[in-house]
Amino acid sequence: MLSGFDGLRFNHWQTELREDGVAVLSLDRKDSPVNAMSQDVLLELGDIVERLAIDPPKGVVVRSTKAAGFIAGADLKEFQEFDRRGTVNDAIRRGQSVYQKLAELPCPTVAAIHGHCLGGGTELALACRYRVASNDQSTRIGLPETQLGIFPGWGGSARLPQLVGAPAAMDMMLTGRTLSASAARAIGLVDKVAAPAVLVDAAVALLQTGVTRPFKQRATAWATNTFLARKILAPQMAKQVARKAKKDQYPAPYALISTWERTGGSPIQKRLDAERRAVVKLASSPTARNLIRIFFLTERLKGLGGKDSGIKHVHVVGAGVMGGDIAAWAAYKGFNVTLQDREQRFIDPAMTRAQALFDKKVRDESKRPEVAARLKADLAGDGVADADLVIEAIIENPEAKRALYQTLEPKMKADALLTTNTSSIPLVELRDHIQRPAQFAGLHYFNPVAQMPLVEIIHHDGMAPETEKRLAAFCKALGKFPVPVAGTPGFLVNRVLFPYMLEAATAYAEG
Repeated sequence: MLSGFDGLRFNHWQTELREDGVAVLSLDRKDSPVNAMSQDVLLELGDIVERLAIDPPKGVVVRSTKAAGFIAGADLKEFQEFDRRGTVNDAIRRGQSVYQKLAELPCPTVAAIHGHCLGGGTELALACRYRVASNDQSTRIGLPETQLGIFPGWGGSARLPQLVGAPAAMDMMLTGRTLSASAARAIGLVDKVAAPAVLVDAAVALLQTGVTRPFKQRATAWATNTFLARKILAPQMAKQVARKAKKDQYPAPYALISTWERTGGSPIQKRLDAERRAVVKLASSPTARNLIRIFFLTERLKGLGGKDSGIKHVHVVGAGVMGGDIAAWAAYKGFNVTLQDREQRFIDPAMTRAQALFDKKVRDESKRPEVAARLKADLAGDGVADADLVIEAIIENPEAKRALYQTLEPKMKADALLTTNTSSIPLVELRDHIQRPAQFAGLHYFNPVAQMPLVEIIHHDGMAPETEKRLAAFCKALGKFPVPVAGTPGFLVNRVLFPYMLEAATAYAEG
């Protein structure tokens, strides 16, 4: 127990003083599988930091005891509640204050990062003097707040440009993309990369020895935040953002650029104040409220199904644009895939498109042959017998589909699933002649398959719940959001689209 902490017990933080005089603060948020920066967690950290300031240790290591990662970000449910109460300003001011007190401790501090380190977690790491990250593949560091209609508000936007230079910092914040440990080190966000087993030891060693960042990193950080640089770079950044998002629809990136342009060279407190005012204004916008709602909806979709679909081999019948691209994406995502059609001349273009996808998505050229080998042309349809999932993607003709099912089902394994990529035909019209209707479902992708994130799982009244669970798990393995929908005409997405199409047709007819 640290001195000054006698008799104190925290719900979320564990405090330890090592023999070498280094204090270790371990976050283990109570009753939660992951660490999120709730106000309770934040207030406890504030109490700890205040006591550390009175009697400073030799150094401070901030770490997580959760296997999943460091900190996943702020508690968004709390954030929604603050928005309803009109207290977002207080919540942001509190977070900034605690992190600034951490930054002002008279002893060196280091964040020991593993797994996910996002949003408020990355901002906490930025408030430390140093950062060490584990070198395992699960480590991802980022500031994704613009995807929620706001931007980093606990000091992230005030500190990151000063640390890594404005171009790298703004690229991270404007896109919301996450970095691996090695990529974070390359831009100066992380000072050291270590194996997970020695992460805390590496953090303590860094506290004791310190680190001098390369001159190029320091020079870039200074030069790109000067008044002249901000005036030159800000319009260029806004122009790049405008190619993807309109200001009236997505104001957060523009507000971030504007705030940095005006105050990027100011003292830290002025930068924090400007950050807070801008984020508070964004938080009450319809864009932020809707994007946060979408975040919770997508999280709910991710929770559907189990982790294992039991699907290893996928057989696709129909090598047109949809069928061929479905097959290619499944192969890219690690499944063994066979692709069947009536003639080889229909399969060949699909295989060519698949290779183009692999060339684009698989950056390591040495791994492309391995990925390509997972997709095999299968004119005879021999892959049906080995498939765990069969996807039919032929023409929108109920009779043709039913005839195909009668040839496929006798060859399929007993536990294999049969699905159709129909975009409109109710499944009750297709299931009548199927031997195992409980294992039959719709699996409706959208074009282009590589870009569209949703896959509709179409129900019918004879479908087994286990079929939906397996298909949902399969969709998640593809990196897609599974959307269970009723088997009504148009399903969900096309039902939503039809009023727009009708209105467009009406407007055209009216001139």
